[in-house]
Amino acid sequence: MELVLLFGLFFGLLVIGIPVAFCLGFSAVATLLFMDISPVIAFQRMISGINVFALLALPFFIFAGELMTRGGIADRLLKLAGAAVGHIRGGLGIVNVSSSMAFGGISGSAVADVSALGSTLIPMMEKRGFHRDFSVNVTTSSAILGLLIPPSHNMIIYAIAAGGSVSIASLFVAGIVPGIITGLCLIAVVYFISVKRAYPREDFPGWSFLLRAFVQSLPGLMTAVIILGGVMSGIFTATESAAIAVFWALLVSTLVYRSLGWEAFKAATAAALQTTSMVMIVIGCAAAFGWVLAVNEVPVRLAEFIAPLADNPILLLLLINVMLLLLGAIMDMAPLIMIMTPILLPVVEKIGVDPVQFGILLILNLGIGLITPPVGAVLFVGSAIGKIKLEQAVKSMWPFYGALVLALLFITFVPQVSLWLPNLIAE
Repeated sequence: MELVLLFGLFFGLLVIGIPVAFCLGFSAVATLLFMDISPVIAFQRMISGINVFALLALPFFIFAGELMTRGGIADRLLKLAGAAVGHIRGGLGIVNVSSSMAFGGISGSAVADVSALGSTLIPMMEKRGFHRDFSVNVTTSSAILGLLIPPSHNMIIYAIAAGGSVSIASLFVAGIVPGIITGLCLIAVVYFISVKRAYPREDFPGWSFLLRAFVQSLPGLMTAVIILGGVMSGIFTATESAAIAVFWALLVSTLVYRSLGWEAFKAATAAALQTTSMVMIVIGCAAAFGWVLAVNEVPVRLAEFIAPLADNPILLLLLINVMLLLLGAIMDMAPLIMIMTPILLPVVEKIGVDPVQFGILLILNLGIGLITPPVGAVLFVGSAIGKIKLEQAVKSMWPFYGALVLALLFITFVPQVSLWLPNLIAE
């Protein structure tokens, strides 16, 4: 009965439009009252859920992403990508994906990616003859690459949800190859659709222009290099690297690019505060919700339920992927990471799945959920920027869903895709 009340209240509140964080918190408190347990426990769990040192990296990474978004980095990455691949058939679409791969490695946010690049690229692609729904599809599907390519604050959340047993540095490194493979899958779809529809290609601007574009974008690209290099070499922790990323972003935006004015700085600060507050509230409430699940032995029951599948790892992993894809379509990413990691991680470890690999699987699954209705936040933002109805965007989205699922399956059943680079560096 407790679980019926917990999930009934949660989904009921979700359906009527209550924010996810409050759905989690209210259903947890109500269930504790029903169980005759002091609701103070829920608030204690909320506090303990966010009272984690590693979480200090979140506001710093978010702030760095906002500074780089408003500091001219997106425009220079677009210029570089356009010069490098714009001459290929459907070049602007490939530029879109390539820019997301580069920008995602700086902002670490899918919503920031689709907002920063989409506002420029979607109108530009439409003006050059691309269909509007195609432009939105490319922008929204490629935006989730920033969840895999480091630095990704969702990886930090996963590491904390895993009880601190997973290295954030290993997760950062593990996301690089899967992120590139997923991006190449999307580029293949963009190319084939562009050839079929005879979309235009841009003129190659010349090697000298390409070199200048690279030099101009290099200070921004160095953000990711500094973060990864420092973390992987052990010079500083992920939290320290986030603080250094903010300092570097300010330095580049104000002294190098000179495109971050006082008003833009205030807007970046306000946006970072808002995003950080939302993420922290979600993490705290998800911690309380997860504790109620643990008290009611949900992880144990689920493990017993799927135990018969342990002899068939392929079927088990397929089932987990399907479950995560469905959950990702109806819930936000951060609470799902906090709730599902303690439940599923022990299960997959029993069949030999590395926690680092599972983290990449989890994040890509839930990233696909961000572009899947009914709750897909990135899809909503992309559709709003492109000024098309959500139904119109989804109708032509299927080739991109196919590419993402293909990449997901490859990453699921070829562990070395995620583990090769971390193992190579560890040697």
